[in-house]
Amino acid sequence: MNECEKSTNRLTTKFMNTIRVGIYTRKEIRAVFHGEYKHGEEVVCGEKEICEAGWYIPTSDECSFSLIDVTIGIDFHWERNETQTFKGSLEIAELEKGKFTAINVLDIEDYLHSVISSEMSATSHMELLKAHAVISRSWALCKIQRSLEASAFACQESEGKRICWYGSEPHEGFDVCADDHCQRYQGLRAKDHKNAIKAVQETQGEVLCQLGVRSEELGVKEYEICDARFYKCCGGVTEQFETCWEDTHFDYLVKVEDFLKEKRVDKGERRNDLTTEEGVNRSLILSNLCASREQSQVCLNFAEAQPKILKGPISTKRLNDSTTQQPNHQITESPHHQTLDLTKEEDAREWIMGNPEAFCNTNDKKILSQVLNDYDQETIDFYRWKVVYSQEELTALIARHAPQLGKIIDLIPLKRGVSGRIYELQIVGENDSIIIGKELEIRKWLSNSHLYSSAFVVEKDDDTFTLYGAGWGHGVGLCQIGAAVMAEKGYTYKEILAHYYPNTIIVGHSSSD
Repeated sequence: MNECEKSTNRLTTKFMNTIRVGIYTRKEIRAVFHGEYKHGEEVVCGEKEICEAGWYIPTSDECSFSLIDVTIGIDFHWERNETQTFKGSLEIAELEKGKFTAINVLDIEDYLHSVISSEMSATSHMELLKAHAVISRSWALCKIQRSLEASAFACQESEGKRICWYGSEPHEGFDVCADDHCQRYQGLRAKDHKNAIKAVQETQGEVLCQLGVRSEELGVKEYEICDARFYKCCGGVTEQFETCWEDTHFDYLVKVEDFLKEKRVDKGERRNDLTTEEGVNRSLILSNLCASREQSQVCLNFAEAQPKILKGPISTKRLNDSTTQQPNHQITESPHHQTLDLTKEEDAREWIMGNPEAFCNTNDKKILSQVLNDYDQETIDFYRWKVVYSQEELTALIARHAPQLGKIIDLIPLKRGVSGRIYELQIVGENDSIIIGKELEIRKWLSNSHLYSSAFVVEKDDDTFTLYGAGWGHGVGLCQIGAAVMAEKGYTYKEILAHYYPNTIIVGHSSSD
C-alpha cells in the first residue's frame, strides 16, 4: 500500500470528524438533557446528577444537553459560573480519583460555530468571523497534532532567576479545554448564531499553513498547519512567538506593524490559496495534516474541494520559489514605526507613552462590541492603559511568589521583544532581587489574575508604582480588535490573515472563490 492509499484510508476511520473538549471537572456533574440520550441500555431525558463514568449519546441531531455551573474566565477578573448548552455527545470520564470530567465530543465544524461566537460576538463583520473560523480550525488541528510531542509547563530556574512559559501542555483525556487556556468554547450561543455557522460553512476545510521543507525527491512542497495564535489587542505591533513561549522561531509569528497607510488591491494576482502551478501533491498534504490524528473533517473537506480549486488560469507572477505569502494590499509603514526599535528601553517608553496610529487603536463602540463579549467590556482601556499600585500592594502581589524579597523598591525591564513586551523583568526588594520571565509569568506576578500585557513602563513616585502599558494579551498572531477594524474598512478575511500571518497560505476552498 502506497502513502496516498494510506492517507485515504486514514480519512475513513471512525470519529474522524470529532474533537474532544473538556468542559469542567467536579465530584458530581449536574446535567439537563434536552431530548433523548442513550446511556448504555438506558434512555435519559431531563435533569440528572452524574457521579459515574459513562457515555450519553443523542438519539437525534435535535438533541442538546446543558451543564450547570460551568466556570469561565478561570483566574481572570471576569471569572464566573454559568449554565451552558452543547450539541453532540457527553462523555463522563474519571480522570482524577473521586472527580469526574465532562467531555463534549462533537464534529469539529460544530465546535467552531461555538468558538468564534464565544471568542467574539456572532454579530461581528462576516470577514472577521471567517478569518477567525480559519485560525480557530488551524489552531485546534495543530493542537491535536502536537499533543503527543508537546512539552508540559516549562520553567528554567537558577539562583535569582525564574523563566517560565505556559500554554503548550497537553490535556489528559481530551484534546482541548473550553476556556482561555485553549480557545473559548461556550456551547450554543443564541445571539445570531447563524452568522457563525455561515462563516464556518464559507471557509469549510480551510486551514492556515506555512510552507515547510521542500522535498527534492518528490518534487513537491510540504505544508504544516500553523499554530495560529490570537489575542485581543496588540497595542500597535505584534510580538514574535519565542518571546512568549519556548525558543522556537516561526516565520509567521513575527513582528507585524498594525498599520496600513493605504489600501491598494493588486487585482487578485496573488491569492492566499493553492494552485496547480505550485506543484502541490494533494495526497501528501492530506497525509501531513492528518497523520498524527485519524479524525479530521478538514481533511475530507480539503479533498472534496480540490477539483474546484484547481480550475482556471493563474498569473505567472506567482510562480516562484519564494515561501513568502504576500497580502493583497500594499503595505506602507507609518513614519513613527520606522524610527523606533521597541526592544530598546528609550524607544519602548516613547512608544508606550504615546498614542500611535494602528488598526487596534479605536474607540468605536460598534467595532469593539464585535470582539468584546459582555464580560470583556468590563475592561475599558486596553490599547493604552494604566495600573497604579501602592508599595504595600505591589509587595503583597510579589510576596505570593517570592516573599523573601521583602518590600519592593524597583521594577527594572531587562529584555523587551519586538512589540515592546517585557520578557525579562528584574524585581528588586529590600532583602533580595529576582529576574522573572517570560511574558505571561510577568503578567501573573504583577496582577491578581493577569496583567493586560507585559508591554509597560514603570513610573515611581514616593511609595507608588504606576504601570503604563500597551495592548491586551500576548500579542502573537492575530489582533482581534485590529482584525475587526480591517474588516470594517473593507479588507477580506484572506487579506486580514495575510497581514497578521506573513509567510503563510490558506489550504482549502472557499465558496467565494
